[in-house]
Amino acid sequence: MRRGDAAGEIACGAVNTEAVGKRYPPPVYAVGREKIREYAFAVGETNPLHLDVEAARAAGYRDVVAPPMFAVVYSAPSVTPALFDPAVGINFAMMVHGGQEFVWGPVVVAGDEITTTVSVKSIEERAGNGFFVFESESVNQDGETVCTGTWTNIVRGVSQ
Repeated sequence: MRRGDAAGEIACGAVNTEAVGKRYPPPVYAVGREKIREYAFAVGETNPLHLDVEAARAAGYRDVVAPPMFAVVYSAPSVTPALFDPAVGINFAMMVHGGQEFVWGPVVVAGDEITTTVSVKSIEERAGNGFFVFESESVNQDGETVCTGTWTNIVRGVSQ
């Protein structure tokens, strides 16, 4: 589909921008103490807040605290349906990871239940490449936004 150059429209080759704004059903992730510990060990984190319940409680937390990038564990699975949505139209053979950005709110601790909603933020063509940007919003059981993520994927050569 090709869109014209009218005001407010993006000139596109093979990218379809009709999925922009689409939202996906939010799964719930139950944050487990052992998952936090496993993640901390995997990334070389040694802070006792992530490993020791008593240290975390002494610091004023209910349970062990998830390291900030644990956000990928609870939010990445929520992005998958958007990536594979035919309405979005990503060609995986030509896709490369463009980047991730996170903005964190209150800390996540073991026992939290995190609900992550994902939407298609933008789809556009730049220099012959498709830029597919998704936004995730992760909210805990108290309604607090614990993390907002921006996920960028680039599909090479969309207009060739």
